[in-house]
Amino acid sequence: MTISPIGLPIEALDTPTLLVDLDILERNLQRMKRIIMDEAGIAWRPHTKGMKTPTLAHMLMRAGAHGITCAKLGEAEVMAAGGVQNILIANQVVGPLKAKRLARLQRSTSVLSCVDSECGAAFLGAAAIAEGTRVPVVIEVDTGMGRAGVLPGDATVDLAKRVDQIDGVELVGLMTWEAAAAKEADIDAKRAAATRMLTGLTESADACRAAGLNMEIVTCGGTLTYWFSAFHPGVTEMQAGGGIYGDAMYCHKYGVDHEFALTIKSTVTSRPTPRRIICDAGKKTMSADVAWPIPQGIGDVAEMKQSAEHGIIELVAPSDTPAVGDHLHWIAGYSDTTVFLHNELVATRGGIVEAVWPLLGRGKLT
Repeated sequence: MTISPIGLPIEALDTPTLLVDLDILERNLQRMKRIIMDEAGIAWRPHTKGMKTPTLAHMLMRAGAHGITCAKLGEAEVMAAGGVQNILIANQVVGPLKAKRLARLQRSTSVLSCVDSECGAAFLGAAAIAEGTRVPVVIEVDTGMGRAGVLPGDATVDLAKRVDQIDGVELVGLMTWEAAAAKEADIDAKRAAATRMLTGLTESADACRAAGLNMEIVTCGGTLTYWFSAFHPGVTEMQAGGGIYGDAMYCHKYGVDHEFALTIKSTVTSRPTPRRIICDAGKKTMSADVAWPIPQGIGDVAEMKQSAEHGIIELVAPSDTPAVGDHLHWIAGYSDTTVFLHNELVATRGGIVEAVWPLLGRGKLT
């Protein structure tokens, strides 16, 4: 029989374990709500690609979010099965197999999808007609990220007109992700870049409206940009969501003013030299692809490395601590790709386990 960890102190948990501090998470959540909903006065549709559990989606909606965003159709299916309503898939859902699943999903909840081609929209329309449903879509606009999306202006209006004529599909607006603005060196440059990008989005929406097209939704934003993008005139909702966790990428690399809620508990398994620490949290436990996780409570670090099962730290100066068997806590480097590695998330408050959430959206790549 598995013993429940509910009520146990963090120190009693085996390792490696993914932890979230609920007090910190709730403060981050309330900060995002205040800026997006209370100060900017727009809707909040937080992205849940790094959350993977309907429990957190419902927490966000109780706080005032009017829906959620997912990265994949499989994630949206998990959220819908968990009772979550009003979902946007911020991605293209392409091909007859996925289109059929999306069309069927409309029977339980409204699930919007991005399109950036007439062909992609036609897949959705054909499936919706076959299933007797209707698929709402937003057109993705590439305002500078250089990923998916149609260019702002005439190209957006032209595609919107063609999509609007496809049976089974309902055009409801536009979407962009102005992530490139976050790479600018200082806050003024970030704001200026975001303004340029979002002006391309909102002017495209205005041009679509002038052509008689429905532009109810103009959606954008992430944790890297929401604190200024939410105030751009013409934007109707923000997708920022990962900031409820806080992580090294958001807070250290890009200067987002959040607290670290997501951590990894590991155990020191070897001290081969006075400067080297080996723990049981490697690449299969914590991601270092965007930003390195940050070890807590040790001396200055000269170098960090990972293998599949091991985290490797080289200290600047020799130290007897931590010793073999001691616990070592890490701030998550990037929450999206770290949470994806785990089957469950242990929620704590005041150092005590309050809940264990199965990460039902993990591995839902299709």
